[in-house]
Amino acid sequence: MNLQMIGTGSAFAKKYFNNNALIEQDGFKLLIDCGITAPMALYQLDIGMEELDAVLVTHMHGDHVGGLEEYGFQMKFKHGRRPVLYLADTLAAPLWNNTLSGGMTQEGIEKLEDAFDVRTLHTGDVQEIAPNLCVELVHTQHIEGKNSYSLILNRDVFYSADMTFDRELLMTLVRDRGVRRIFHEVQLEGPGAVHTTLDELLSLPEDIQEMTQLMHYADNRDEFEGRIGKMKFLEQGLVYSI
Repeated sequence: MNLQMIGTGSAFAKKYFNNNALIEQDGFKLLIDCGITAPMALYQLDIGMEELDAVLVTHMHGDHVGGLEEYGFQMKFKHGRRPVLYLADTLAAPLWNNTLSGGMTQEGIEKLEDAFDVRTLHTGDVQEIAPNLCVELVHTQHIEGKNSYSLILNRDVFYSADMTFDRELLMTLVRDRGVRRIFHEVQLEGPGAVHTTLDELLSLPEDIQEMTQLMHYADNRDEFEGRIGKMKFLEQGLVYSI
């Protein structure tokens, strides 16, 4: 399985694109989150939207769903098909009613299912979405009252959505469930009201730090080189074998 971050930036980053990832397994391409900058990020990597087999969204913020309108329209009007969209069952109605309906509603598109081939996921279920590629949703805390879901890929890779620090979850995933790689969002400075801070991640045991790579960082990332313990930064555009 390969992972390519088409963007690694925080919601307010300008140097980096939105934190969205492309997973490839045996030729199947899954985009994790489709933020405002996703169309441009894909374009710069010479990846056509029609090459994506599916998109999975973790939560409702613009840096994670803001590119879905263009994606849906391009696939419908340029390529003549509804793209596959995976998301938690709790996100389907809010995604349409609160985010997409204003721009996408027109003749022939009156609900989410008119624009996308919607496939809902349920927390705790392991869903095989392609041969040799399965996903499990993990409900993690981000904004009070808004659902957000991190992911376990192929039972041993943890990919965080935006989330507040959950030491117990990370310890359990590694010690009890055999997770071997962690891709974790990070807020490099300031209090972590709705994100996980670097200081919090630095409190993890060194063996867990060693399997952790950081994403969703701010534009001043370079100031923190050498200050992230045993962890590493994910690099935008690079392809990682995981």
